[in-house]
Amino acid sequence: MTASPPKVLSVVIPVYNEVNLLPMLLGRVESVPLPQGITKQIILVDDCSKDGTTDLLRDLAQKRPDLTIKFHEVNQGKGAALRTGFAAVTGDFVIVQDADLEYDPREFPRLLEPILDGRADVVFGSRFIGQTHRVLYYWHYVGNKLLTMLSNMCSNLNLTDMECCYKLFKREVADQIKLEEPRFGIEPELTAKVARLGARIYETPVSYSGRTFAEGKKINWKDGFSAIRCILKYNLFK
Repeated sequence: MTASPPKVLSVVIPVYNEVNLLPMLLGRVESVPLPQGITKQIILVDDCSKDGTTDLLRDLAQKRPDLTIKFHEVNQGKGAALRTGFAAVTGDFVIVQDADLEYDPREFPRLLEPILDGRADVVFGSRFIGQTHRVLYYWHYVGNKLLTMLSNMCSNLNLTDMECCYKLFKREVADQIKLEEPRFGIEPELTAKVARLGARIYETPVSYSGRTFAEGKKINWKDGFSAIRCILKYNLFK
């Protein structure tokens, strides 16, 4: 009997100005063990970095044909980078991994579990249901909770952390989602479109090591207002 080909987890990594952390992040993604029979496709999308990240990735593209590396000539935002990355996916499952090490790739197996068990089509991570996290900004926490509540009211889901980076999809679900938002509005957009598809969604706890603004955190208060716009737009008017 011929053995079944391995299934593939496509890891989409949007990158902007992370020259110092990117080698460590890539090492962690590559070294994390996945369940038996699953391999990785690693897709990196450089969003026109200005700190040497682009040069680092161009060098990697020459040396590492096993990596899928895409480049934006103009900075567009996380959502645009994910749109480019999703278009390059060849795997059976797709997960988003930020390049800033706030999230730990060693949690991939936990996120895969509900899909491999046949319970879920999509798995969201949550920073608010029991895992360790770095103690940081109170008002960011409040903002996240309010945005999640508004998203839940519009989508009729009961998520605890709509803004969490970790979202893992079956390929057939990801293929049905046409991404539109260029920046961080991609999180409520993805949530609204997954809800509209009627996909089976599970949520699992993930740890979180957030950065301060001095350490390079990029999201700001303007993105909070954009998230409100996206929640209303993609749940009620699209």
